[in-house]
Amino acid sequence: MKPGLKMIVLVKQVPEIEKVRFDYEKGRLDRSSAGAVINPFDLNALEAAVQIKEKTGGEITVLSMGPPQAKEALKDALARGADNAVLLTDVKFAGADTLATSYTLSCAVRKLEPFDLILCGEKTIDGDTAQVGPEVAEFLGIPHVAYVEKILDVNENRVVTRSRMERCYYDIEMRFPSLITVTKDANTPRLPTLRDKIKARKAEITIWSADDLSDIAHEAIFGASNSPTRVAKVYAPLSSKRKAVFIKGTTEEKARQIASLLAELVL
Repeated sequence: MKPGLKMIVLVKQVPEIEKVRFDYEKGRLDRSSAGAVINPFDLNALEAAVQIKEKTGGEITVLSMGPPQAKEALKDALARGADNAVLLTDVKFAGADTLATSYTLSCAVRKLEPFDLILCGEKTIDGDTAQVGPEVAEFLGIPHVAYVEKILDVNENRVVTRSRMERCYYDIEMRFPSLITVTKDANTPRLPTLRDKIKARKAEITIWSADDLSDIAHEAIFGASNSPTRVAKVYAPLSSKRKAVFIKGTTEEKARQIASLLAELVL
């Protein structure tokens, strides 16, 4: 292992949210309707890890669960400063809710042990739950801090973070191993250079299936059939446009019209 911290960054490949369509019959995003990118919040987590590596040294492994094409997202992460990449892909993982996803990811993290720090984006733009990071920490039994806006200090033993909760800020110190989720305000993700992109295209992505986790995980918790969350109904909210009313006349006539309109609204 390289000197310094051993970090794991959880990333997810998501559809380009501005272009994706929703499948109302199945109650989920039609991921084939748009291109795929790294979840933007995960880029902030990766940038935070790279900045820590620049300060303390160490090694960054990006870990993702998804279909085989998610390898492209991991190669992008390698171009942005990660050292290794692992993809969990298996039909048994498909359709997992946040709990099953977190369990599967935590099992992969155990397979990657030892580690010091896990970094995640605060949420994904396709799910928006902000649950996976903290749930992974709970499965691993390690301390965690969510909504980190700034890493105040880090060394080989601990990390000090500033986290925002509603209108309050909390400065929290955690010893390793631990997990943090990072907001978009934590940093500005760097762009990969052309040289790094070319190098990443040739990189090998480690692929793990359900069988590769069999010595650690219980398959009964994998995938959609073992996810406790069920989508009962999905629908688009009704939209309505504002109506404009033009009032003319004298000041007194305008006042009477306004009063009449307000009375109608109250009634």
